Amino acid sequence: MNRRDLLKSAAGATLALKTGGLAAQGSGLIEKPIPGTDETLPAIGIGTNRYSVGDDQENLQLLQTLRTFSQLGGTVIDTAPMYRSSETILGRLIDELEIRDRIFLATKSDRDRKDGGPTRVDNSFQQLRTEVVDLMQVHNLRGLDMLPTLREMQSIGQVRYLGITTSRTAQFPDFIRVMRNEKLDFIQVNYALNDREAAGTILPLAQDLGLAVLVNVPLGRGRLFRAVQGQQLPGWAADFGARSWAQFFLKYVISHPAVTCAIPGMRRISHVEDNLGAATGALPTPAQRARQEAWFDSL
Repeated sequence: MNRRDLLKSAAGATLALKTGGLAAQGSGLIEKPIPGTDETLPAIGIGTNRYSVGDDQENLQLLQTLRTFSQLGGTVIDTAPMYRSSETILGRLIDELEIRDRIFLATKSDRDRKDGGPTRVDNSFQQLRTEVVDLMQVHNLRGLDMLPTLREMQSIGQVRYLGITTSRTAQFPDFIRVMRNEKLDFIQVNYALNDREAAGTILPLAQDLGLAVLVNVPLGRGRLFRAVQGQQLPGWAADFGARSWAQFFLKYVISHPAVTCAIPGMRRISHVEDNLGAATGALPTPAQRARQEAWFDSL
């Protein structure tokens, strides 16, 4: 079997596990479909921007966090080569926990071809210790000339899905242009209760184009928690099952019909338990979402 056939076989086995085995586990988490496929993803994943190789205690904390995340049914793990040594530590921890076949692993390409883009992507595979990446994303539109290379990798099964990312509202006009002009499977965008511009532009377009949506900084870069510091959760939050501020904010994000999965950063077991709770029970209705917006805007 040559490398091309091996990669296709690996991708097929991974897909079978994700579309069948994970659902059979019955984690109880709300799952959302990847448009145009039979595959679903839990509505809360994990962002690893603050993951890096540390001392034994720090590494153990991250190991326990990922173990809990997987045990509770989490699957989506998002990283990037520019996130310090995030890919390196994730490769180690995923191997140690033996969970590669149970996760949806996303990373990014962030260099032009002339600046070493192909080498950078190859290094991501090595650091993550994987033959197949579930989602490869052009990071903040940097290195769009890598898309033909990434599509070739997708054609042989080395990359399952292809996407683009942004975390800056100022980049939305260029982002929309690329969404319209390139064949993509996913986008990743900033969206939160205090950062709603994507809902008027990016998210409706993603629905029209049939693109899955990952949401970064869904907790508003910490500004949401600062805005409600010292306040009690509104009683009506119980109507859609929010038991904490994190769940209140995350349920708002994942209740948008275009959103597939939100990826808050999580470095502690308590963060995992709280945030994954947002993907259980009810989600806000359109009327309840409007109430959340009006309430927050009145602060």
